[in-house]
Amino acid sequence: MTTRTDAPTRREQILKEAARLFAERGFHGVGVDEIGAAVGISGPGLYRHFPGKDAMLAELLVGISGQLLTGAKRRLAEAEGVTGAEPLLDSLIEGHIDFALDDRPLITLHDRELDRLRDTDRKLVRQLQRQYVELWVEVVREVYPELAEPSARSAVHSVFGLLNSTPHLGRPGALPGRGATAELLHRMARGAFAAAGA
Repeated sequence: MTTRTDAPTRREQILKEAARLFAERGFHGVGVDEIGAAVGISGPGLYRHFPGKDAMLAELLVGISGQLLTGAKRRLAEAEGVTGAEPLLDSLIEGHIDFALDDRPLITLHDRELDRLRDTDRKLVRQLQRQYVELWVEVVREVYPELAEPSARSAVHSVFGLLNSTPHLGRPGALPGRGATAELLHRMARGAFAAAGA
């Protein structure tokens, strides 16, 4: 998830380009030389930063899962003392929309390449994702107390599917603009939760 405003480190540049290339051509369709060329260094120069492509993939997928969880916890902590759970839910939705619009290659990468991770890394991704889901479930049930826990969990997963559909919305230039797209996704997410809680 991209939230920093300072210049990215070389390692971050490599990961960003690796994510883009892996998403465009698949993990096995990209060589280290191509990743290196995308950031202006030789392929073997990448080995000063990563032991190989597998390590890049693991850092990308474990990293984004951890960042989503950390970001959600931070948003909830910042909203402490706010009256009602609706602002909490809006904040969680906004955070996930930022990810869905700004890190679209990682969504594609997760969908296609998660099974390529070592078992330990894949289990860690799933563990982080479960914790992230449970944060949402708790907030959704505060907003819609009549919603049973299994239904709330299903609703959260459904909203993630909706928000994570951004790679299929067309090329970035084909979208109506980031602000308008974010507003549309937010309305749709709230509408889905309202329908589940009706």
